[in-house]
Amino acid sequence: MAEVDLVNRDPNELNGFARTLFEDTLGEPEGTHSIDCLWKNSAKCYSGGKKCCYLCLSTIFGLPAALCWGWSFACLSFEMIWCVTPMIRFEKIELAAMKILYQAYVSTFCDPICESFGRIFGDMKLAKG
Repeated sequence: MAEVDLVNRDPNELNGFARTLFEDTLGEPEGTHSIDCLWKNSAKCYSGGKKCCYLCLSTIFGLPAALCWGWSFACLSFEMIWCVTPMIRFEKIELAAMKILYQAYVSTFCDPICESFGRIFGDMKLAKG
């Protein structure tokens, strides 16, 4: 297993949409500003509270969630490798035989009928009346 990058923990930007920095969440438009010390301390409270809550939740639920997701993807992989892909291959082989039978049926029964109707109605001319 490759070494885990502890600095860039989302190298594929899977969760770029979940960015929740203070600046991404709160903003005061021009002409509507609170006191500067309130804004600075709000940023500190937001960041500290978010970090503390995330650390608690990830500490308690991170490992069980990772284990559940690992199991889920293992089951999905098993299903695709051992069930779905062989079933698709089976159906392709089975349908190939049915295709041969269908082509034989069409060429034996339908082609002569269609050719006959084509010859009967092929010389027909439509006149505007």
